[in-house]
Amino acid sequence: MTRTLVAGMLIAACAQAQAAGTAGTEALVSGVPHDALFAVNFDGANGIVAGAPGKIFDTHDGGKTWKADTSFPTPLAVLGADLKGDRAIAVGQMGLVFVRDGGNGWKKIDAGTTERLMNVSLNSKGVAVAVGSFGTVIKSEDGGQTWAAIPPDWKPYLTTDQVEQGIQPHMSAAHVGEDGVITIAGEFSLILRSSDGGKTWTAVNKGEPTVFALDLRGDGVGYAVGQDGLILRTADGGATWTKLAAASKANLLGVRSTGNTLVVTAMHDMIASTDSGQSWRHVQTPDVLAAWYSGVAVADGTLIAVGHTGRIIKINL
Repeated sequence: MTRTLVAGMLIAACAQAQAAGTAGTEALVSGVPHDALFAVNFDGANGIVAGAPGKIFDTHDGGKTWKADTSFPTPLAVLGADLKGDRAIAVGQMGLVFVRDGGNGWKKIDAGTTERLMNVSLNSKGVAVAVGSFGTVIKSEDGGQTWAAIPPDWKPYLTTDQVEQGIQPHMSAAHVGEDGVITIAGEFSLILRSSDGGKTWTAVNKGEPTVFALDLRGDGVGYAVGQDGLILRTADGGATWTKLAAASKANLLGVRSTGNTLVVTAMHDMIASTDSGQSWRHVQTPDVLAAWYSGVAVADGTLIAVGHTGRIIKINL
């Protein structure tokens, strides 16, 4: 199949989607082919985007405009980033952890691991949790300045064969609430919670597909998404989860909700719902159909996603 034919098919699909009144996207930042952006988070109007190679972008107007932070001191991929107030934490390849406090620039932190860190969550009290490969779970109580390992005992959550093989599941997503409750998720559809700072854990979901992303709101509503179109919903802060009907068979990489509206990013797909996941529509632009978006976040009702070729986009529903 020629590139011209593929392009024509994508343009036709986009035209059909627009005619059907489906959602669209608007590019805010575009990079080069080898750039990739993985994470986006907001605290009020302030936001941070992270990616590779060593990419950090900041906004102070709710995502309308973005500025590259060229002072970030490593070319390694940044896979997760979060911020609260004047503090930001970035994590990624080779166990990298960097902390930025106010205008003091980025400081490299020894977090006691060289495993790939996939995600980090930070609350307003300075409690942070990061997760990564081979069951890595680390926590900071001082805004990221010092870290301690708090991995669960994985054996109760694995099969006998998995235990005998010494498997430690890769963790992809983390959330620490303002109440200090920690939620982590990853391989084997595992979602674990701890209400005592990581001393003890409870598995609240198990299965087969990997969970790639979590979204837990202060009102108790939340979503988890992952492999093969997996979508889970909670209404009690993550204590229990219900599987929603599959709206896509793609690997779902990111999720964020506001009110009854939520957007899920994916490989070669993006889906949106305005009724809490009861029904869905696809965001069918040539850009979405041909590539991928990962992180997604919301600021003052505006949905922002990040992904391939260093792109930051606004999602118009």
